[in-house]
Amino acid sequence: MDSFIPEEIVANKIVKVLTVRWKDGHTSHYPFHLLRAGCPCAVCRGGHENIRQDPDPAVFDIQIPDSPATKLIDVESVGSYAVSFYWEDGHHEGIYSWQYLRALCPCEICRTG
Repeated sequence: MDSFIPEEIVANKIVKVLTVRWKDGHTSHYPFHLLRAGCPCAVCRGGHENIRQDPDPAVFDIQIPDSPATKLIDVESVGSYAVSFYWEDGHHEGIYSWQYLRALCPCEICRTG
């Protein structure tokens, strides 16, 4: 689905927000703490049996304090279908598919839509 394809991804390490401009015209702004709270890897989800196609709704209420866990070092593409984030604390296992990342959008339109 075209809406799940990003046209631009910008990580602003000063304001700690990842901005994704999607092909359908929507723009998502992800605070770094949300990206980390929503990490889809098996370790963060508590095992392979807890991995889902969409993020757990509880991640939107998790507040991770500013720490090495929320300091983004790098964003790396994973093929043509996802991105992975490298965090200062060494964590980099999560692969955020475009569909997962779009479902993680915290804007009011996406949360109520």
